[in-house]
Amino acid sequence: MNRSSLIRGVLPLAAAALLAGCAGMGMGPTWTTLIDGDKGLDNWNVVGDAIWRAEGGAIVSTPGKPSYLVSKASYRDFEIRAEFWAETDTNSGIFFRATDPTKITADNSYEANVWDIRPEPKYGTGAIVNFAEVPTPLQNKAGGKWNVMEIVAKGQSLTVKLNGVTTARINDGKYAAGPFALQYGPGVKGVAGGPIKWRKVQIRAI
Repeated sequence: MNRSSLIRGVLPLAAAALLAGCAGMGMGPTWTTLIDGDKGLDNWNVVGDAIWRAEGGAIVSTPGKPSYLVSKASYRDFEIRAEFWAETDTNSGIFFRATDPTKITADNSYEANVWDIRPEPKYGTGAIVNFAEVPTPLQNKAGGKWNVMEIVAKGQSLTVKLNGVTTARINDGKYAAGPFALQYGPGVKGVAGGPIKWRKVQIRAI
């Protein structure tokens, strides 16, 4: 076999090996970054009256009336990864598959909650409000530190993780698709709670 024939034989094998290696690494849809440090407010529609601002390498809510950052795109099957900082009395969360992007509530979307002192603690931090309870007293809290919340929604399978711990897992098909929203909510008895800071928020289709 001459050298040119050998090269022609080796190159396809090398290409096949490369493709196989990529497949083994799980190549798929890439992440879309919607908040990165203090950048990203232009990726959202603001619903409500709180003021969102860039501060200290994050997007921060100004304590006041309830408000949401609502994604401009709608999603069906996806994975969300969000880095956030909350106070113990912060009422926040990630609403997903929202059916009405102008009126975000736990009655028309799924809410992965962030609220360590929720009056009804079974739907506190890590729960999916109205759908998946967490043990009480609350075991996984978010207050006073940076956290990572991950949400996977694939068909009727919904999973929430907080700092690597699975806090909620259900099968439910009530809401099929829609935008997702980052919340700044009212505190206990309507009193303003602490702020919420979003440092990095990403989503990818699955």
